[in-house]
Order: sequence, then C-alpha cells, then structure tokens
Amino acid sequence: MSERILIIGAGFAGMWSALGAMRLLDQQGKADGSVEVAVIAPQPELHIRPRLYEKHAATMKAPLSEVFANAGVRFIKGYAKAISTAKNSVTYSDDEGRETTIGYTKLVLATGSVLFRPDIPGLAHAFNVDQLADAAVLEEHISQLGRLPESPARNTVIVAGGGFTGIETAAEMPHRLRNALGEDADTRVIIVERNDAIGPDLGPGPRPIIEQALSELGVETRLGAAIVSIDQDGVTLASGERIDASTVIWTAGARANPITSQIDAEKDASGRLHVDRNLKVIGHANVYATGDVAYAATDDAGNRTMMSCQHAQNLGRSAGHNVAADLVGADPIPYSQEKYVTCLDLGPWGAVYTEGWDRQVKLSGAEAKALKTKINTTWIYPPSAERAAALAAADPLRIVVA
Repeated sequence: MSERILIIGAGFAGMWSALGAMRLLDQQGKADGSVEVAVIAPQPELHIRPRLYEKHAATMKAPLSEVFANAGVRFIKGYAKAISTAKNSVTYSDDEGRETTIGYTKLVLATGSVLFRPDIPGLAHAFNVDQLADAAVLEEHISQLGRLPESPARNTVIVAGGGFTGIETAAEMPHRLRNALGEDADTRVIIVERNDAIGPDLGPGPRPIIEQALSELGVETRLGAAIVSIDQDGVTLASGERIDASTVIWTAGARANPITSQIDAEKDASGRLHVDRNLKVIGHANVYATGDVAYAATDDAGNRTMMSCQHAQNLGRSAGHNVAADLVGADPIPYSQEKYVTCLDLGPWGAVYTEGWDRQVKLSGAEAKALKTKINTTWIYPPSAERAAALAAADPLRIVVA
C-alpha cells in the first residue's frame, strides 16, 4: 500500500492537521497518491464547540467534505475504537457497529476533549454544552419550559462551574429564559463555583469586569460552594442548601478523550499526551498528538497549551506539517505560539478581551464583543474549499490568535 498519514478526529486540530500535511506534501511533490492523508471521524463536519453556549446550537457546524475532497484528503466515516502502536493500526466502527482495521505509517491523534463527569449522584439529570447534540438538547429543553406550570424551579437555571464556559453560558441565560418564559417572568440564573472567586483560572485581571457584567445581567453567584447531588428538580450543596431548578447545566472542566489511555506514554492530569516541540508523542516514533490531547510547550517560558480553539488551530497546522515532514524527510517547524489571548463573551453586556498569560485587559464591553463576534463567526470557521486557498491557510507559520 502507499504510505499513510492517519488522523483521528475532524475538529479544529484534526482538520488543520490534514490540510497542513497536504500542504507540505504538495510542496514536496508527494501529492501524487504515494502518500495518503486520511481522516477518521463520525461526520465530515467541524463542530463549532466554542459557540455551543449560544442559541441555535444545532446549526453550529460547518461541512468539510468539499474542503477535504478538493485538498486530496480521504475521509473515513467512523468511530475510532482501538489503537495498536505495535501494529501501527487503528480499529474503527461504522454506525451499525461493524469494525474495520486500517494501518498507518504515521498517526496523528486529534480526538479532542470530553466533559469532566465526576461521580456526583444525579449528574445524568444535568444538561451541558460540551457537544453539539448536548447543546441542542438543552436548547429544546429551554424552549419547552413555558409549557410547565409557573414555579421557582421552572424559572431557575443553575450553571455548575464558574470557569470560562460556565461564565459564557450563564451570561446568555437571562435573555434566553425571558425569550422562553416572557419578559415579565421572575427568572433566576445562578453560577455555583467551588472556588472562592468567579473565573478562578482567568485570574484577577478580568475579574472586576466579569463581576460587573454578571451583576448587571442579573446572574447570581454561589462561591466556595460545591454541588453534592442533582435531581430533576434542583441541586443540593455541600452546605446543605437546596436550590430548586428545572435546568442544571454542568460546565465543570474537560479531560482529554479517553482514547489517549491506549497510548503507552506520559500524560498530564487531564490525560493529555506529553509531546516534543514537533508534537511527536514522547517515546513513539510514529505517533503525534495535537489539539486538546496534546500537552505541549507554547514557548520557552514554561507555558503550556490550553484546551482551547485558540491553541488547537495552530497545534493542528504544526502537527500536520511535522508529521508529513517526518515521513518525507523535510525539515520540521517546531510548534511555537508565544502570544496568548482570552476573549470571554459576556452575553448582551458585551465581552472582555485580555492579552498575556497574566490576562491584562485590553478591551471590554461593546468593543470586545465586536471582536468576539468576529472570532466566533469568521476566524474559527474552515477555510475556503478552493484547494490553493485551503492549503495556504494551513501554513504552520500562520499563527491565528483567537
């Protein structure tokens, strides 16, 4: 068979890995079929996960069939089940559960992250905005709340987790509830956060703006509080406090896709694989990791990648280039992304934009919201399906900070 670069996952990192690999093969005169670039994923579409806190969640996806076809990338519809690094093979299943095994010369693991689900009684009653289908279920639930009898529980949304996703989700909820229940409904939105401050991972820089926005939106916070159980009518906190709510949204963190456990290599606390500067998994000559499954250095100052679209896009470009370079003997381009920014949506209030790992506020309110809208509706979407444009956009030196 021809040599094969096999990529598992068609998210931000997987899509850009495929295009990045094809770009280099094209430059090296290897886009003649002698090296195949193949992507395994459930659907040939990019789910726009950074937007799943918004309404119309079911539409937050972009087709990739034409992009892949024009670039010369083979798409394989399936669910990766097993990886054998000893045999250089991946086993995947189709919608009917039939399994197929495919070999690879080089593997790129771009399977993304999944919602952290601790062992909390009743967690299955909670909604989430982690995956497109989950966010669509939440949206349908909210749209049907008006059919329930008037009650404090019906009118209350609890957002479990006051991190990035929790804040963005909570900031959208007051107006989404009013749309569902009427402008005069006595609604409540409450963030429950274990730490003593909102946005604990965001640091003190943007916190005053976040607190102001949430206050003006009418979002309450319960800080230093832990949810110990959930049921269909609300939550119970470690303090014993009971909060009645028909809608509980779980946003408390992410973990690397558990398929990383099949790679015998060092991992961080979130299950991400340790990689070198070229994104090769340490200890494995033929395996690369990228996006949310890669624990990678962003610079020489000790900073590491976050599980974010911002890092996944550039990790993908780099992984694609470097895995192809490894295969054809070209020079790699070590991954580097020294600039780090944060743009946090704060619903109708606006947004807050920061720069640097210490998150210095640069924009807030409507000005930051305009930037966030541009990021969410343009910058993170797939490139043009036109071959030359798509491959040019996959240049690993083209750093997108968004």
